[in-house]
Amino acid sequence: QLQLVESGGGLVQPGGSLRLSCAASEFTLGYYAIAWFRQAPGKEREGVSCINKSGGNTNYADSVKGRFTISRDNAKNIVYLQMNSLKPEDTAVYYCAADPFLITTVQAMCSLTSTVYDHWGQGTQVTVSS
Repeated sequence: QLQLVESGGGLVQPGGSLRLSCAASEFTLGYYAIAWFRQAPGKEREGVSCINKSGGNTNYADSVKGRFTISRDNAKNIVYLQMNSLKPEDTAVYYCAADPFLITTVQAMCSLTSTVYDHWGQGTQVTVSS
């Protein structure tokens, strides 16, 4: 069973930056499209960003475009979410999730729909506050 582990969350001031990491042991993350979701208290889980298996295509929610960047290093078996210009409304628990079924082409488009993803991490808290 694929186990995903998120790290890098914390408390940051508005305008600051954080880099989240999603790692897996014993499984090759390159076989999976990876997405980041977030859930704030009292709100539904929201797709933030995703990246296909090769890293050749990415997708972002409108709310984070231009501020967040997803990337992957398949050699290191890790996926990153670089978050810049953070806002208080970015406060949430962030989860990474894996989809093994996306076709393996450079231009395959990953999904920000949670039901597509079979494997989930436990989440890392991001709090943006002064």
